Amino acid sequence: MFSYPEHQREHPITTAKVVLMLALCAVWMFTGLVGHDPWEPYEAYGFGLIYSMLHLGDWLVPSLAGMPAMDKPPLFYWTAALFAEMLAPWLPLHDGARFASAFYTGVTLLFTGLAGRELFGKGRGWAAVIILIGCLGMLVRSHQLITDLALVSGCAMMLYGYTLILRHSSKAPLWIGTGVGIGFMAKGFIAPILFVFISLGLLLFQVWRNQHYRRTLMWALLFALPWLTIWPLLLYLRSPQLFIEWAWTLNIGRWFEYAGSGDYRDAFYYVRILPWFAWPALPLATWAVWEARRKVLVEPEFQLPLVAFVVMLLTLSIVPNIKEVFALPILVPLTLLATASLATLRRGAANALDWFGIMTFGFIAILLWWGWAGLLLDNHSKITFWLKEYHPGYQPSVQEASFWIAAASTVLWIAFIWRVGRSIRRAVVNWAAGVTLLWILAMTLWLPWLDTGKSYRSAVMDLKAHLPAQYHCIAGANLDDVHRAMLQYFGDITPRYNITDDCDLWLAQGSAVIPSGPKDKWELIWDGGRNADLNRHLWLYRKVAKR
Repeated sequence: MFSYPEHQREHPITTAKVVLMLALCAVWMFTGLVGHDPWEPYEAYGFGLIYSMLHLGDWLVPSLAGMPAMDKPPLFYWTAALFAEMLAPWLPLHDGARFASAFYTGVTLLFTGLAGRELFGKGRGWAAVIILIGCLGMLVRSHQLITDLALVSGCAMMLYGYTLILRHSSKAPLWIGTGVGIGFMAKGFIAPILFVFISLGLLLFQVWRNQHYRRTLMWALLFALPWLTIWPLLLYLRSPQLFIEWAWTLNIGRWFEYAGSGDYRDAFYYVRILPWFAWPALPLATWAVWEARRKVLVEPEFQLPLVAFVVMLLTLSIVPNIKEVFALPILVPLTLLATASLATLRRGAANALDWFGIMTFGFIAILLWWGWAGLLLDNHSKITFWLKEYHPGYQPSVQEASFWIAAASTVLWIAFIWRVGRSIRRAVVNWAAGVTLLWILAMTLWLPWLDTGKSYRSAVMDLKAHLPAQYHCIAGANLDDVHRAMLQYFGDITPRYNITDDCDLWLAQGSAVIPSGPKDKWELIWDGGRNADLNRHLWLYRKVAKR
């Protein structure tokens, strides 16, 4: 255990507070996992791979509608498929699979909390967990079927392993190596690259330059070795071509091609989104670094999260594919730095954050209730008209269970913020509670409206109803992977990838304004799709019989 100044130590958290925070984490983590279809685009694509795994029984090579999808290793898909199969007697496959997201999110919270406790003291583990669930970037993504959640859990586990090095724990190599392995099996080479750069970055500081540190890293590599070799070796033995496609075409070669292109227009994307994506961890972390500016480069509890943050930010900013969801790992070191701020945060700043959160979440909660009531009562206001136009297929109705859960949660939130005691920790606890309230309202009152706009079920069922009674096959060379996944799941429809003369139907994808697809010798018999996605409309053609 590191030694800390006396002013950084806090009184132990009582059992009642532990139960309260456990309940808050559980509600935040499990709300929204069930009751809606796979949403576009990430969930629909991910669940397509999971469904193919269950449908075809091939657990080695991820595939989508019969074609290999080799961009990522299959650890997350394995986990989700196991949850889907295990919970199939009670839940639809897509709802059961979503419990894999809760599993990896739970692992992330656990090891972030453990790392916070190791770095800043026994009472800081819970603070790290509460700050992380309060981050706006975690809210939606941690409840979706995305492989990045497994990568984040691997990064949290890896950083926890690093925290154990300075107290010479024999478990450090186990957690570092296992974290690297989980990250690799989730998203490929990015986790080992982060491990190498973080390890090298820490060598800039004297306290890490010793034989024990080097020996720990060597043992960590041994623990990571099975994760890094078994699946790639089995893939190579199955198909050298698929191995090359995964390792080179879609990963290493793609990185080299991007590095040589000189097109780095999105290199500052994560810097731009962090102010909202990492709120409130970012301002708290910034305050912690400013307050400890004279010792931040001297004390190891600051060196580790700072190096990890810089390495993750720089590394993720120069990869070929840059999206908001890929920034999730950055939240872990930022959260650890933010945890340090609770010892020095001024009461005025804590109160300002507290009141800002209460007023913001209270105002948004009122808007959510008002908007839902407006849709239900059809009050002809502009916002009601816009909401109905945005999802024209939505039919408002009162779902009693959802209504009472939302009402009870709102009352409990008011009671919670009223009764939480005066402390520096209060601000982050109230913030996490406010985030949880908004998520509950979204997943109860607004879930049917959201599902109407984000689900592919109605479009696929409408297409299926318009298929001829007899046909040979459907061509669909220009369909994207998301449509293929949902066509197979909801309609048991598998359009061919290649255009052949055998097919008497052609399913084309394009704009809802300009018909897409073949013109000669084909007649249009149906068009449709998700109303919120007019640029990915579907058009079904039938071959005209020769005369």
